[in-house]
Amino acid sequence: MTTDQAVGLIREDEGPQRATLLELFFDLVFVAALALISRTLAGQLDWVGVFQTVVSLMAIWWVWSATALATDLYNAQRPPIFAMTLWAMLGTILLAGSLPGAFTEHALLFAGAYVAIQVGRGIFLTAALHGRAARLGSGRFVLWFAVSAVPWLAGGLVAGPARGLLWVVALALNYGAAWLRYPTPRIGRVPKTHYGVAADHLAERYQQFFTLALGDLILATTLTYADNDVTAGRTAALLVGFAATVLLWQIYVHRAGALLQAAIEEAQDPGGFVRSAPNTHLLMVAGVVATAAGFDVVIAHPTEQATPWLVGVLLGGPALFLVGRARFEYEVFSRVSPSRLVALLVLVVAGPALLFAPALVAGLSATLVLAGVAVSDGVRAHGRPPEPPAPSV
Repeated sequence: MTTDQAVGLIREDEGPQRATLLELFFDLVFVAALALISRTLAGQLDWVGVFQTVVSLMAIWWVWSATALATDLYNAQRPPIFAMTLWAMLGTILLAGSLPGAFTEHALLFAGAYVAIQVGRGIFLTAALHGRAARLGSGRFVLWFAVSAVPWLAGGLVAGPARGLLWVVALALNYGAAWLRYPTPRIGRVPKTHYGVAADHLAERYQQFFTLALGDLILATTLTYADNDVTAGRTAALLVGFAATVLLWQIYVHRAGALLQAAIEEAQDPGGFVRSAPNTHLLMVAGVVATAAGFDVVIAHPTEQATPWLVGVLLGGPALFLVGRARFEYEVFSRVSPSRLVALLVLVVAGPALLFAPALVAGLSATLVLAGVAVSDGVRAHGRPPEPPAPSV
C-alpha cells in the first residue's frame, strides 16, 4: 500500500464509485459558462464569433475534463482534493465571468484564471501527494501547464490576431501533451497504468456534463423566449428547440451512451478511453452549444429570412454532434451506424435550400434530421437483444 493510499487520497476499488455532491456542486459553474458561450455566439454569427467560441469552449472544457479526471483518480472527500476542487471552481467562476470580454478588455483575466486553475491544480496535488514517484508524476502536469502558461498570458497582454494565435498555440500544447501522456525529460510519460480509473465514476461524469450542456440549450432558449414578446412564431420556435433538445439526449443515450461504463471496463487499454473521451465529448458538447446559439436567434426572429451564418450554425451544430456521436459509437462498438452518415449528408444538402427560408423553417429542418436519426436507432434496435460493447481501444 502506498502512502497516498494509506491516507485515502487515491481511490481504491471499493465497489461502485458515484459522483460526489462536491463534484455536482462544481459542475454548476459550467451552466453559466456554457450559456455565456452560446449567447455570445448568437450575438456574433461570423468567422470571428465562431473562432472565439471554439477557443473559449476548448478552454472551459479542458478545465472541466482535467478536474474530472483528478477527482476520478483521487478521493474528492479528502481535504487536499476538496480544496483543489474549490480552487478550480473559484477560477472557473472568474473564467466564465470574463467570457463576454475574453478577446477584448477581459483577456488577461480570462487567461490568468485559466492558468491559475491548471497550474494551481498541479501544485495542490504535488503538495498533497507523498513519495517522490507520486510527486514527480504530478510534476509532469505542473510543467506542461506552466509551459502553456507562456502563450496564454502573452495572449492576454497583446491585442489583435496575435492574441487568438497565441491562445491556439496554448490549447495545442494542452491537448497535445495530454494525448502524448505528458512526456517530460528525465521522468518520461505518464504510465498507462496510471489511468486505472473507476469506470462507473468517469462514465457518470461525462454523462452528467453532456446533460449539463443540454441544460444550456434549455436555458438559452427559455431566456430568449422570456426576453421577447410572446408570439405564435416564437412559441413554435421554442417548441422546436425543446424537441431538438430531447432528440439530442435520446441519440446520445441510445446504446453507446448508456454503455460507456461497460465499454471502459471491457477496453484493453482503459487509458485510451481516458485520452479519447474528452475529445469525443467535446465535439458533441460543441454541437449542442452551436445548436443553442442557433435556436437563440430563431426564437428571437422566427419569421425573418435565415442568414447563411444562421443556417450554418443551425445545421452545423447537429452535424458536429453527430460526428462526435459517430466517433463515440465507434469507440464503444467498433462500428458506426449508417444513419449518422446519411443524416450528415442530408444536413449538407439542405443548407443551400434553407438560405431562402424563414429562420423557424431552418430550425425545424435541423430538428427533423435529428428525429430521423432517433427513429432509425429505434427501428434498428426493435426486437433485438442489447448489443454488448466491443470497444475499439
